Amino acid sequence: MEILDITATVSPEVASWPGTEAPSRSWLSRTESGDPNTVSEWKLNSHTGTHMDARKHFIPGGWGMEEMALDRSVGPCRVVDLTHVEGHISRADLEGAEIAGEARVLFKTRNSGTGLMKRQGFEEGYTAISAGAAEYLVEAGVSTVGIDYLSVEPFEDERFRTHHTLLGEDLVILEGLLLEGVEPGPYFLVCLPLKLAGSDGSPARAILLREPG
Repeated sequence: MEILDITATVSPEVASWPGTEAPSRSWLSRTESGDPNTVSEWKLNSHTGTHMDARKHFIPGGWGMEEMALDRSVGPCRVVDLTHVEGHISRADLEGAEIAGEARVLFKTRNSGTGLMKRQGFEEGYTAISAGAAEYLVEAGVSTVGIDYLSVEPFEDERFRTHHTLLGEDLVILEGLLLEGVEPGPYFLVCLPLKLAGSDGSPARAILLREPG
């Protein structure tokens, strides 16, 4: 079984949304300082690095992370190659990708080709999912969608139409995936967020499994 880790490493250098603090670590005890053990304390927000959005992130009364059904982010998935898309993903791009009937889809875009998730600074010009493409995902019956930067939302859309469309129809959103070395095709996705009570999102460990050959 081949295991592909598609999770960004959490550190003070991880790509972060503007206006949020980068993750930080302090030490409660360290063996290097003569303490009997090493214990660290981390400070990070719920949308750090590779993470999952809960429905309540934009939908009042929506489910929080502790309520998320695990089969939404564990199961067969398809990695879709959209690296040719110059702007944001459009309805036409998805119609051409033949994703109808796929429960879980992960979009590999030019974000991966330029290594955006491996850069410390934030890039406003990332590829995201347009409002029209979000509507198509709902129509196509997709239940979980992932992308290779910090948001499915175009940075310039202050109305957050993509999030409202996807979360409004109860799709699960995975953001900040590392797909640079991942070939398009079928995989088995395992993405587990922390079970944070009432949280609007959570960092997650995401891997793809496939049989060799």
